[in-house]
Amino acid sequence: MSSTSVSGALAPTEARSRFRNGAVAPTTGWCAGYTQANLIAVPADWAYDVLLFCQRNPKPCPVLDVTDAGSWTTILAQGADLRTDIPRYRIWENGELTGEPTDVMDVWRDDLVSFLIGCSFSFETALAQAGVPLRHVDQGRNVAMYRTARECRPAGRVEGPMVVSMRQIPADLVDTATHLSALMPAVHGGPVHTGDPADLGIEDLSRPDFGDPVDAEPGDVPVFWACGVTPQAAVMASRPPFAITHAPGYMFITDARDTDYRIA
Repeated sequence: MSSTSVSGALAPTEARSRFRNGAVAPTTGWCAGYTQANLIAVPADWAYDVLLFCQRNPKPCPVLDVTDAGSWTTILAQGADLRTDIPRYRIWENGELTGEPTDVMDVWRDDLVSFLIGCSFSFETALAQAGVPLRHVDQGRNVAMYRTARECRPAGRVEGPMVVSMRQIPADLVDTATHLSALMPAVHGGPVHTGDPADLGIEDLSRPDFGDPVDAEPGDVPVFWACGVTPQAAVMASRPPFAITHAPGYMFITDARDTDYRIA
């Protein structure tokens, strides 16, 4: 049995326990059928601006939960700890990346409000079940993510470009991938673009801004989905004094089922 199939068969509680105890890996393909989420935690005096930014930009920033200030728990995962149960984090100070630890116990603050944002990994199970190949999973890589030339609608002090994730999809399965993902708007929904990356301001698919480059197979078409790394691009552009996020591709795995967010 491959490592991907083993991780895919894990229960979310077991995956979070492994991460809490030091396991580090991108979470694409983990805990098949369970919803994954992006994290951004900001000081309470920035929380309204972030919430408004998400409300104004629901495609890249669909909010699944918002915590009380200082809380490290979420209704999405009973008994989970947002400070330890993600495989890799990012620490930001004044918009600059200052560390990528495997837990944030020592930097957690009582004024932090956490936002859990839908992740496109959550519709990958449906794609795989429909026979749509996931090239990054097959190649043992993180998904490729890119900043685009499309600016999000700003909100208060928060602004920045939309980030997209890219999957190489066989041309005859693009409609299938589009339809299935569109049924799950809480985890980004359908693609924002298909085809020429230059239309998004992306110059070179072999050089993603986040994640890993993914090799195409003959007949593949690049398909782009709005990505929950968008708040990290906003952190870099807006420069809040402090923030904690997940590392791109290293997600929080919830107890919620992907089907909970399917609209039909």
